[in-house]
Amino acid sequence: MYSEFLDSAKVTVLAENSVLFASQYWGVHGLSFLVEARKGGLRRHILMDVGQDPRVLLHNMSVAGVQPGVVDAIVLSHCHYDHTGGLVEVLKSIGRRELPVIAHPDLFRVNLRRRPFIKYIGVREEDSRSRIEEAGGRLILTRDPAELMPGVLTTGEVKRRFDFEKAEDFLTLSPEGRLIRDEMLDDTSVILVLRDGLVVLTGCAHAGVCNIVEHAIELTGVKRVKAVVGGFHLVDATEERIGKTVDCLWDLGIEYVYAGHCTGFKAQVELYLRFKDRFKPLHTGLVLEF
Repeated sequence: MYSEFLDSAKVTVLAENSVLFASQYWGVHGLSFLVEARKGGLRRHILMDVGQDPRVLLHNMSVAGVQPGVVDAIVLSHCHYDHTGGLVEVLKSIGRRELPVIAHPDLFRVNLRRRPFIKYIGVREEDSRSRIEEAGGRLILTRDPAELMPGVLTTGEVKRRFDFEKAEDFLTLSPEGRLIRDEMLDDTSVILVLRDGLVVLTGCAHAGVCNIVEHAIELTGVKRVKAVVGGFHLVDATEERIGKTVDCLWDLGIEYVYAGHCTGFKAQVELYLRFKDRFKPLHTGLVLEF
């Protein structure tokens, strides 16, 4: 069993599709979390994803009273533009050299959406590998779980366990130049390990949110899950898949669910009906203390 525990953690939603009424924050299709993790005298700030527009992220940081320079590392949950867009500009604002940027080795592959019309949705040219490095980022591309500090780790590639959690209809290119189904193996989540359970942060959960939670439990040996926070990518899911996902999360004993971005209204409704006050939709500016 994983034996390193955080004393506390704070998660601030810095970019999300929605904002609260009368908020000074800006909404944008995308997601970005700032994690402040504490253990003993050690305190570190980890930025998970950057949304799709650096102007929005930096504005929201200012409203939240967050200085970009506090960021100690960045984790990219997957290749899509609404999670990686403007990374180079964000790195320039952080202003540090050799800043760890943790992601999957397939981050820079071609990724295409098929419906309603073919479209490239991967990492943009302005956030290329060379430009990330020029802006101060040190890319750490791994398929394995990565421990960022005691009590904070990434999932690495997530095992697919549940048949109903199939990757969406994305395409990529094979080494031979053939269009093939993209299984989204780069989908990576962040796990916060506290003494009273896990907090799992997902980007879009293309690996399946239930697969991710099971993987986190197996990886750490900690069976109690305090919260799952992020996008669940059920926006276009069938009612059957939504129902199975809600049942699975309930059976796994998840205590709190905070879902937004790509989760979709129907799934949010079903999550609320099951979890009641233990469910809340995400919004920009939301602060969660664990």
